[in-house]
Amino acid sequence: MHGNSERSAPELLAPAGDRQCVSAAVENGADAVYFGLESGFNARARATNLHVEDLPEVMEFLHARGVKGYATLNTLAFPSELPAMEAAVVALTEAGIDAVLVQDLGVVELIRAVSPDVPIHASTQMTLTSAECIAAVEPLGISRVVLPRELSIREIGKIARQTNLELEAFVHGALCVAYSGQCLTSESLGGRSANRGQCAQACRLPYDLICDGRDVDLDQVKYLLSPQDLAAYQLVPELIEAGVCCLKIEGRLKTPEYVANITRHYRRAIDAAVEGRRAAFSPQDVTEMELSFSRGFSPGWLQGCDHKMLVPGLSSAKRGVRLGAVVAVRGQRVRVRLSGEVAAGDGVVFAGDREQGREQGGRVYEVLQKGQDVELTFGREAIDVGQLEPGQEIWKTDDPRLTSRLRKTFAGGKPLRRVPVDFEVYAAVGEPLRVRGSAANGAHAAVESTQPLDVAVRHPVTAEVLEQQLGRLGATVYQLRRLTAEIHGQPMVPLSVLGGLRRRLIEQLVTASQVRPPRRIRPDAWQRLRDAAREQGPPATGDAAPRLRVLCRSLAQLGEVLACGVRQVMVDFQDLREYRAAVERTREAAGEIFLATPRIQKPDEFGLFRLLEKQGADGILVRNLAGVRFCRERQIPFVGDFSLNAANELTVDFLRRQGAARVTVSYDLNREQLLELLAAVPGPGIEVVIHQHMPMFHMEHCVFCSVLSPGTDKTNCGRPCDLHEVKMRDRVGMEHPLTADVGCRNTLFNAVPQSAAEAVPAMLAAGVRDFRLELLADQGDGLREMLGLYRGLLAGRVTGKQVWQRLNASNRVGVTRGTLEARRNPLAIL
Repeated sequence: MHGNSERSAPELLAPAGDRQCVSAAVENGADAVYFGLESGFNARARATNLHVEDLPEVMEFLHARGVKGYATLNTLAFPSELPAMEAAVVALTEAGIDAVLVQDLGVVELIRAVSPDVPIHASTQMTLTSAECIAAVEPLGISRVVLPRELSIREIGKIARQTNLELEAFVHGALCVAYSGQCLTSESLGGRSANRGQCAQACRLPYDLICDGRDVDLDQVKYLLSPQDLAAYQLVPELIEAGVCCLKIEGRLKTPEYVANITRHYRRAIDAAVEGRRAAFSPQDVTEMELSFSRGFSPGWLQGCDHKMLVPGLSSAKRGVRLGAVVAVRGQRVRVRLSGEVAAGDGVVFAGDREQGREQGGRVYEVLQKGQDVELTFGREAIDVGQLEPGQEIWKTDDPRLTSRLRKTFAGGKPLRRVPVDFEVYAAVGEPLRVRGSAANGAHAAVESTQPLDVAVRHPVTAEVLEQQLGRLGATVYQLRRLTAEIHGQPMVPLSVLGGLRRRLIEQLVTASQVRPPRRIRPDAWQRLRDAAREQGPPATGDAAPRLRVLCRSLAQLGEVLACGVRQVMVDFQDLREYRAAVERTREAAGEIFLATPRIQKPDEFGLFRLLEKQGADGILVRNLAGVRFCRERQIPFVGDFSLNAANELTVDFLRRQGAARVTVSYDLNREQLLELLAAVPGPGIEVVIHQHMPMFHMEHCVFCSVLSPGTDKTNCGRPCDLHEVKMRDRVGMEHPLTADVGCRNTLFNAVPQSAAEAVPAMLAAGVRDFRLELLADQGDGLREMLGLYRGLLAGRVTGKQVWQRLNASNRVGVTRGTLEARRNPLAIL
């Protein structure tokens, strides 16, 4: 890998949740926009999105303005959806899409099979956190990687030096607390998969912290998993220097005014950085950005981890900018001491406990100056002033004048941002007048007059006249940037001739800008891929006995499991130094042991794979793509885990071709979808987790450090995760266990274990022979009962219903059927 050596102006990529947002992005300086399709397969299902039939017109609009259009197909695809996914890819290809953003590895292979010419960008949902991860998917034909938000600029620079692929980084917008593509919270709690664009935003809810069995008094800090928004407008020069080729704004669920506002500010930041200077952002500039949307601005992880700064925990809602505090309430008037500007018509909110309904908001009706304070009045019954009290903060959430100003940038009908065009003119007596045009959007045109030019009697043409007449482009999207003229003799050029040539030039430029790139489309790509995957599957195992593997979280737990007679185990320890002892104990019991990798591998962490290799285990449970590549190159037996997101037969086939002995199916599959997958791929080589506490949030953010330590990151936190047992209590009283891994990344597990016992007979019938139980804090009699029930289930001595009922009765918080129940209520989380 040779690295990126050239530095140039990065692309500014803006979000477009609907057609108006497309215009807002274009008029305010975006080089490209990204959008989803109304038909689905995008990670913002709640956005309006674009209709497939509108794609040709949208792409023509964008290309006429010199702007690229990227479509998001960045969700997991289930087996029954692959034909529809193929149809979407064909429609996008025919419309001239400039690139497709993809999460699912199987979908990448499908797109490449449909058309080898369509550029593919790896979505941040693919969780490519290192150069080694990127190298694992580069052979699939990916041209750009959207980096996870959890990377620092220093880490991005290291990746850029080790890959030739383009790197895209988020610079503004909402931050997910969990790694994109690895969050299972919405799926676990309510059947709404974030990997399917249906995130329920459980990270924005309040939680209580329980440490060693006691509630921790955190005062007003309740939103323990709600990060502030990313705002990297001051870090643009550093990102360019690090090797980022595209700066991305988040916000396909935001308004057109938000898109206009944020895009224009980052346009200015990029232009300044390219000129070798840092753009100055006044307090008013920042205030205007905050008013469009803000949960509070931060640099996110770009400057490294600062867990206290990232998640203050005081609020999770958009509040805009702080306006001041209540001094007194007199009748229906609220006296406020201001720290910002306010005017009649502004939207405001009085801070309060949202969960108890004490947060109020409305529009200001009147502003009366009272010395250093102001008195605000509101519309009738808009605010219950009796609930307000001195000291209560007031925030400005909306400024109608700013909204109106932003709207004028894209809603006026007349293009404000124009495409520069250069003209070359050749004028000679006795020859036709020739004009060539070259536009910044890549379009070219050439015209000439029908008659040769005569000698001028009084007014020969000049370069100034040519520039004046040919530059009259006001009704078009073009703007004359430069005109060069070669004039011989003293030719006369009638103004009517110049006007006619100008119109023909523009017609040609418009036509040229709308020419779609030649793209090959191969028929029946999905059918061919499916047939190939079936042919390459592992041989059937016939009536082989089912195998039960148990994943343990500690040496003590491993000892109990081995004592119960289990001989096929996996281990996932916080301290990887204990893996050696785990291997030795398993060897003494004549067992087989696989060691789990962390779910995330960042720059400087590749050595962890070598550490695992040295332990002498039977194989590795691989949870990231860098681990897949490591095991393939060293021919180490491995099992691909759930975090690789195998949700369809194409992804399963890809992982098998990389050398996976077995592939663990994605936790996003429900019962019917799992059986669909098993019908499409041979059961042998598939592993299914049939009992577990779902790992909901997996995050770079460390709650231990944030609230149980005076430190800010893993270098100064004192590692409270080694000393305390921590749980987080949600709004319904469930206490979810929190753990930290070797990289100090936190996982919040669902308090309620999930059992797929009732689905086991159907899986056995489909040919599955490899099943797994994943323990958490299980021990003693409860652990022994669980192992006995599942072993009896696989041996046919008890039914799935009996297993479920007995586990449910003996567990304090019960047991759920979870993602593998037959019917789910997708609104349960609400």
